[in-house]
Amino acid sequence: MDRRRFIRSVATVGAGAALASSHSIAWADTDVAATTKRFSQREPEWLQSRQQKMADIGPAFESTAKRRESKASAAEAEGNLITARDNWYMAAIHYGAAEWPYDDSGKQHFELHKKKRECFSNYARLADHKIEAASIPFKGKSIPAWFHLPPGYRDGKVPVVVSIPGMDSFKETSVALANDRWMQRGVAVLSIDGPGQYESPLLGVYVSMQNWIDTGPAVVDWLMGRQEIDGQKIGVTGTSFGSFFGTILTANEPRIAATAVISTCLEPGCHTIFEEASPTFKKRFMWMSNYTDEAKFNEFAKTLTWEGHVEKIRKPYLVVAGEADELSPLEHTERMVRAMSAPRQLVVYADSRHSVGNVPAANLGPFPPILVADWLVARLNGKPFNTERWFVESTGRIVKTPL
Repeated sequence: MDRRRFIRSVATVGAGAALASSHSIAWADTDVAATTKRFSQREPEWLQSRQQKMADIGPAFESTAKRRESKASAAEAEGNLITARDNWYMAAIHYGAAEWPYDDSGKQHFELHKKKRECFSNYARLADHKIEAASIPFKGKSIPAWFHLPPGYRDGKVPVVVSIPGMDSFKETSVALANDRWMQRGVAVLSIDGPGQYESPLLGVYVSMQNWIDTGPAVVDWLMGRQEIDGQKIGVTGTSFGSFFGTILTANEPRIAATAVISTCLEPGCHTIFEEASPTFKKRFMWMSNYTDEAKFNEFAKTLTWEGHVEKIRKPYLVVAGEADELSPLEHTERMVRAMSAPRQLVVYADSRHSVGNVPAANLGPFPPILVADWLVARLNGKPFNTERWFVESTGRIVKTPL
């Protein structure tokens, strides 16, 4: 067994994290959620070291969200707008986290979503940069988003990054409360909940390969209509399942200038994440794709592949991965990169699992999120680079080899 396979064989199950527009959403008459055989059989086992039961998760985050919301209201009433701003943001993020256990479109989920949206709107009103709610037309429905312009923006055209969260995350988290990596580099951000992601299922927009193929043109058309955006400098970044969604989007939208993804979900068919990792992943993705029948979902999952798509990418592409990714084994990412012909770079962090970081390689070498930001901004500005594989050793040393 080689070193990478050994590392992956001893890695324990990992989990994800966090979430969505409130216009024209009505909660469903039913709160029936998808479930899986592994979830119903193993819930006590996989939750044992974290909570007493999954039902504890939502209320715990909701309680924290309410506390932050109360602080925000009190601070704003007293004229302490910075304190209010910060607490509105944190309340929104905690309400989003409270949505995570509810893999349905029922009233409880909708009410948490509505509170998240309300708190984030209050944050946007007081933020240190312009934030605009966006509703991108999509097949008679819409893709919800937040559009952020860099602090101090007055006029002219700026680069933009389309930010795609992971399965367990949401668009409100895409831009940090302070010292954001994109805002500080003068780049606008369109943070979306694409098909199947947090808010989109509440709007009736679900995951499918065709929906993600069609998302690129819809999003880029919207951006090309913005006077603030340089249409020659549109980038894409995606995290976790956003790495897959962002790759499919890029492959089918030639106006994307560069793409950088991290923490990969690039195994065709997604067997590892759906069948060997925490059963919450499969259960959630069934809701995201509008399936309640597990057998039918299993057939659908086979369609989730980059094969036949990445060969079409012509613009610069970066993928940052963990050597011991327990949700998407590295060999699938390496095979994908070999199938590509675009200028590209693969960066692998020694010993790192799915969420790239918290290992010596990430602490002593290039910090992964900053590497992604610097790389993508450089590409949007036309800076050349070498097509190569980087392996970041545990000492921080980078070993570079041609691809």
